[in-house]
Amino acid sequence: MPWLSPRVLITPCMVVAFLFSVVIASPAASRPPNVVLILADDLGWSDLGCYGGDLVETPNIDRLASEGVRFTDCYSASPVCSPTRASILTGKHPARLHMTTWFEATLQSAGNQKLVPPVAIGNLPLEEKTIAAVLHDAGYVTALVGKWHLGDASHYPEGFGFDANIGGTHWGAPETYFFPYRGSNTWGDGFRYVPHLEFGNTNEYLSDRLTDEAMRVIDDAKAKPFFLYLAHHAPHTPVEAKPEYVERYAEKLKANPSLHHRNAKYAAMIQSLDDSVGRVLAKLKACGAEENTLVIFTSDNGGYIGRWDKQQVTDNYPLRSGKGSLYEGGIRVPLIVRCPGVTHAGKVCSAPVISTDLYSTIAAAANLKNTSADGTSLLPFLKNEKGSQAREELFFNFPHYYQTTGPVSAVRAGDWKLLEYYEDKHAELYNLNLDPSEKKDLSTTMPEKTEELKLLLHDWLKNVGAQSPASNPDYKRKKMN
Repeated sequence: MPWLSPRVLITPCMVVAFLFSVVIASPAASRPPNVVLILADDLGWSDLGCYGGDLVETPNIDRLASEGVRFTDCYSASPVCSPTRASILTGKHPARLHMTTWFEATLQSAGNQKLVPPVAIGNLPLEEKTIAAVLHDAGYVTALVGKWHLGDASHYPEGFGFDANIGGTHWGAPETYFFPYRGSNTWGDGFRYVPHLEFGNTNEYLSDRLTDEAMRVIDDAKAKPFFLYLAHHAPHTPVEAKPEYVERYAEKLKANPSLHHRNAKYAAMIQSLDDSVGRVLAKLKACGAEENTLVIFTSDNGGYIGRWDKQQVTDNYPLRSGKGSLYEGGIRVPLIVRCPGVTHAGKVCSAPVISTDLYSTIAAAANLKNTSADGTSLLPFLKNEKGSQAREELFFNFPHYYQTTGPVSAVRAGDWKLLEYYEDKHAELYNLNLDPSEKKDLSTTMPEKTEELKLLLHDWLKNVGAQSPASNPDYKRKKMN
């Protein structure tokens, strides 16, 4: 790789010292970069210190941002988890895949709603070639540690290019964050568990254990390049955290009653997530792999603003709404990328990017063919190349119901954003530069811009074969008291 200097191949790991000395003598045989993708679950855009979070302290993630590029306008391709995870692994938009809601929801029948959502795919099709499969074919050791949520047992990670699957199932959330990570009642009568995490210790915490397993992956890769997909469950519900961390943030809240973030347990969960990032970075450094590893940290959708244990989980302030919604709070997510020899330390990039771009970025970093249908490599932004152009539009489609929304599609074009709701076809128009909180709907005062963006959105929906909801003939309007 042209962006790798010879010194990044020097390692203190004695097992591979001789092999690396041979590689240094032969530039043509340069080892490809490792890739570490850390994906948080339901982490809000403003939950982190480096994104303006006012409660939780995230020194390790903040340090990663200071060493790499922090993207201010990154979006998840969907406001819920499974579709975004599919977009990351395939480089295809969920609307193109027809994977537009989370796995469990694809198994449920429509309720008493005005529209019937389309039948979405719950299992990632086996013919889809994931970035893991591309890297595996190129000689990488590939491992998922943590959440999968992309299909039943016949559609688990092993079928998509992963050598190892530690913890991945069809479930979207654990029964509990404490060992033995199994039981029932949290999500109903069904029994849940996180596999391959046996023989733990009392009070062992899930984020810590997943990090332990990630350390093993790095060790076991030895002289081979590796792709580590560390997909944390945190800070997804259930809201459970280490008592000592909860106490710390409870005291901080007492001393600062005006903070926007008010949930001590949720903050404590993110503290453990930050600990994990710190441990992974320290491991890469100790193994001599730091200077030859692309590290990506992001979230699968915006923060969940519903309630757990009678308390709101998080607040995406200054963004509007949260998980499930196509307002900024539901789809704008943190993205931090560190690529030694490429990224300019501490750079902040405001170009609009989206989760489908990660496939293209990883492929480009590994000097492999990019077959993404919807993604664009972020390497030009990481290199700070002059003339780097952001794509003109980003599109979204969520033809389902959620606590925060009805079926809706959206487009962002430059500073402009339009949402169009399926139930009554009404549109909303916002200028994100002047109004990032989406408080002032300009659709009635700017009808021409509204119509222009609607046409853009409709063309895209048609081009990708997006599904839309249908009228519900059995819908019964609730009687008003």
